[in-house]
Amino acid sequence: MATAIRLHEAGWEPVVVERAPSRRTGGYFVGLFSVGKTAAARLGVLARMHLRTPPDHHTWTVDRVGRRQHSAGFLDQPGNPEGVMRGDIEDALWKRVDGRIEVRFATVPVAVRQTPETVGVTLLDTADDRTYEEEFDLVVGADGLRSTVRRLVFGADATFMRSLHAVVCAFSLDHQVPGYPDSDQVILAQPGRSLWVFPFRDRTPTALFAYRTRNVDAEFRNDPVTTLTSRFAGLDGGGMVAFALEQLRRQPDRLFDSVHQVRMPRWHDGRVVLLGDAAWCLTLYSGMGASAGMIGAVALGDELSARPDDLPAAFGAWEKRMRPLVRKHQLLAYVKAQFFVPSNPFAAWIRGKVVAVVTRRLTSEASAGVNRGAT
Repeated sequence: MATAIRLHEAGWEPVVVERAPSRRTGGYFVGLFSVGKTAAARLGVLARMHLRTPPDHHTWTVDRVGRRQHSAGFLDQPGNPEGVMRGDIEDALWKRVDGRIEVRFATVPVAVRQTPETVGVTLLDTADDRTYEEEFDLVVGADGLRSTVRRLVFGADATFMRSLHAVVCAFSLDHQVPGYPDSDQVILAQPGRSLWVFPFRDRTPTALFAYRTRNVDAEFRNDPVTTLTSRFAGLDGGGMVAFALEQLRRQPDRLFDSVHQVRMPRWHDGRVVLLGDAAWCLTLYSGMGASAGMIGAVALGDELSARPDDLPAAFGAWEKRMRPLVRKHQLLAYVKAQFFVPSNPFAAWIRGKVVAVVTRRLTSEASAGVNRGAT
């Protein structure tokens, strides 16, 4: 939707093809960094976006048996990301799309054929089980980690997807973990597995289970509750794990997936270009997926506007502009992965030391701010 909005502004006539039968309005916790807010403002959607960072939140780290101490969490990162739901971003974008840009739900591409002048696409209307042909000047594959467009034009998923040997499960909670205020972040991070609770200003928190595994495929032989119950056996967190698992049993809307990045030598081929997770997938650990998607959309529109009659030059300039940002956050994702779920006891020890230093700095800054205010 972000790309469609930007291209529409640039004079194109976009058609959004969406596999789902209707809008996907739910989702989980998303961090919106300052660069993402800038891109959202360029798209005209920031003012419509519901930002949910609690104005006064605390972060707690919980050990295996539930002992807690003040800590630093996702919302305490440099840049102070805004906490939003994926659905908040979707809703803001939709309000710019609805009535202006054609959207075809329950539709997927099944073949792509290029000529120097056009792209012929075979589309499947899954609601009517009907296929039809259509020609476009440009095809943008913004269809996620397991992109159909990427597979049809560039090759098999295995060629480009790089596993981080981890699995995550994100979902909404009915209420906060017992014993904690609604506005608090709660983190249980042990070697190889972790549970995070992210708060919002005006809705219930979301939870994130994350754990490491060398055999990712084996983790999907059972349903998420069965798999996570087994994986988190023996880890209590003062009842935090049992509470989250019970909440998960009642929550049909959840993300349960493996963690991969996408690495590609180039993101365009002829008149087809990939964007967002389809092109680079920074992973949930980076916290930059939504921001990078909107940044990429704005940048693509800029370059196509500057070179409307030279697609190869526009794509080349766009890639040159986007590569440094993507490379930086793909590398940082490996570091942040240790922050979300340390890979071994030594990594957990290092994580604890780093978090302690950050927590002391934040506490010191908060105290200084209080003192200055009193003066």
